[in-house]
Amino acid sequence: MQTASWTRRILALLVDWFASIGVVMLLLGWQGWLDNPSSGLYTLGVFVLQSGFLVALAGGSFGQLVTRLRVVRFDGTPRPITLLPALLRQVLVALVIPPLVFRPDGRGLHDLAVGSAVVRLEDLTSPAQ
Repeated sequence: MQTASWTRRILALLVDWFASIGVVMLLLGWQGWLDNPSSGLYTLGVFVLQSGFLVALAGGSFGQLVTRLRVVRFDGTPRPITLLPALLRQVLVALVIPPLVFRPDGRGLHDLAVGSAVVRLEDLTSPAQ
């Protein structure tokens, strides 16, 4: 199983982060977002929750769905990973270091911890060669 490129993963992460900022801005208002010193922490919380729940329910975070990436079980089972491993995976992503420590196949410590991999949607839907 070939994992997705770093370019697409980073793009998905940026989409997720800006979407999370948007949610926090909706809740606090523009000025509240600017003035509240905890707005960055709120954004991180929204990021972990939205991406964790969407990975478990839809197979990818909002940004991953937009960029046509999916988080799959590395063992080849066609179901998305369950909620607790998905949330653990996203907490590890939020810690920054686990995704930066990765194997030659592109799977970071966050994926190794929960038995997942990030792949392109096209690779899931194309017939086996």
